[in-house]
Amino acid sequence: MVAVVCGLLATPAFAANVGFEEVKIANGTEPPLTVGIWYPTNAAAAEQTVGNVTETVARDAPIAGRGLPLVVISHGGGGWYDSHYDTAIALAQAGFVAAAVSHAGDTFDDQSRVLQLWRRPAQLNRLVDYMLDEWVGHQHLDKTRVGAFGFSNGGFTVLVMIGGVPNLSEIAPYCHAHPDHDLCSALARAGVDPDQGAAVPVGVWVRDPRIKAAVIAAPAFGFAFGRAGLSGVHVPVQLWRAADDRHQPDPYYEEAVRTDLPHPPEYHVIPNAGHYDFLPPCDARLARKMPALCNSLPGFNRAAFHEQFNGDVVDFFRKQLR
Repeated sequence: MVAVVCGLLATPAFAANVGFEEVKIANGTEPPLTVGIWYPTNAAAAEQTVGNVTETVARDAPIAGRGLPLVVISHGGGGWYDSHYDTAIALAQAGFVAAAVSHAGDTFDDQSRVLQLWRRPAQLNRLVDYMLDEWVGHQHLDKTRVGAFGFSNGGFTVLVMIGGVPNLSEIAPYCHAHPDHDLCSALARAGVDPDQGAAVPVGVWVRDPRIKAAVIAAPAFGFAFGRAGLSGVHVPVQLWRAADDRHQPDPYYEEAVRTDLPHPPEYHVIPNAGHYDFLPPCDARLARKMPALCNSLPGFNRAAFHEQFNGDVVDFFRKQLR
């Protein structure tokens, strides 16, 4: 099913207040991972500064509700756990618990292991373990209702988590054929030989059968899966493409995934949107600091789009995680 979004409808407001906490979780022999968690609460919410943004949340408040579904969130390259805070808040307002991890080695302040892509699914898997078994509120969760949301590198991460097996040796021929594409020019500027993509440790791609549904926006390295690599994906997928994505040109990313999934996804194509329009709208200060991430094409209303986007994400998870 393909949904081309031309008009934007209002998303209904949800009554629940939103609690928030930041935690550090053990990650084997590596330093702890930093995680943000949003959840329903009956406590009063107030404006709080989290990183570069202001969120209306009740910090470290008691959780409200039982049998709550969980959605784990994987950010894009160079992001951090708060990269999709508005989607996390919308989920919490709708009665979900949303938990996002800062992917060590691929964050805004640490790009040291960005091409070791197999680390990301392992970190997201660790987050699921923590939330279901160790989090102070884990008894409020329904372990049978777990979803995942991912954008860009996070979309790649979630595809792996639901059964996708990429072949990173596809990066080299892709870049030989398309040296001007962003992925390939970025590798060239960094002095990285794309042929190193074949050097992947055996058995590192972590699948998590607890994830029952996935929302994937602008998945990175979509061309690296192929039909065989996606043959093990059998959970419902909501897939999003920005029609004017100049970082991940069509048809090598979302369209490649859509074509090769064994079951047709719920597919949304957003006219006039760019890659970073899947990130929340920026305030004036952040727009001055990070114009490349914040600026949209003329005529595109990112705030209005996010009202629709977050509503559709909530509706999908509500339907699939019943």
